[in-house]
Amino acid sequence: MVEEADHHLPLSSSNLYILLALAGEERHGYGIMQEVVRESGGRYKLGPGTLYDNLQKLVASNLVELSGRQDFEDPRRRYYRLTKFGKDVLAAEIQRLESIVHSARLRLETA
Repeated sequence: MVEEADHHLPLSSSNLYILLALAGEERHGYGIMQEVVRESGGRYKLGPGTLYDNLQKLVASNLVELSGRQDFEDPRRRYYRLTKFGKDVLAAEIQRLESIVHSARLRLETA
């Protein structure tokens, strides 16, 4: 499964933040956008077009799925969640980024 996950790497910033936003819990689109802003300390913001275009691609790639959760306040609201494969891809991306950061720190120490 790790080999398959590696085929999706590196993740774009948008996809990385979307998967991170869904790692903790299911969220609807606006909730994902809010979580991305929170997680990035306001440095990264997703517009609706970017969010939903990326969500469609992530669903098609089996990284994210519709949860089926119903929102009684707004029945049009759709909730998304990570799939098992999405968690594997996110873990592989985190490992890849940690390796890059480790190498960068070593280079800075010797510079």
